[in-house]
Amino acid sequence: MNTLLKTEEVLLFLLGISLYAQLPYAWFWFLVLLLTPDLGMLGYLANDRVGAMVYNLFHHRGLAVGCYLLGAYLYVPLLQLAGVVLFAHIAMDRALGYGLKYQKGFKYTHLGEIGHKNG
Repeated sequence: MNTLLKTEEVLLFLLGISLYAQLPYAWFWFLVLLLTPDLGMLGYLANDRVGAMVYNLFHHRGLAVGCYLLGAYLYVPLLQLAGVVLFAHIAMDRALGYGLKYQKGFKYTHLGEIGHKNG
């Protein structure tokens, strides 16, 4: 099951790349912006509860899809860019085993404990 889930996320990452190719931005920007959603980790400077809440907001696939669709509807390529980058980042993270965070600490995710062999 783990392999199936990771494969699905890799395919979603490729979808994000495909959507990015439709936007009027140089590939340089995709590479530069791909890790920006991890700024959500700064919430952990406050505490685990705030950290999990902020991190999960910055890694919510619904937010990514919503940004992209709103940008497409309103013809705002910058909003589409934000949605695509967020979408691709989330897929990349989850393919690597980084999931949404629980409030008990950064390493506890919906995909299992980071650094712990999960089945």
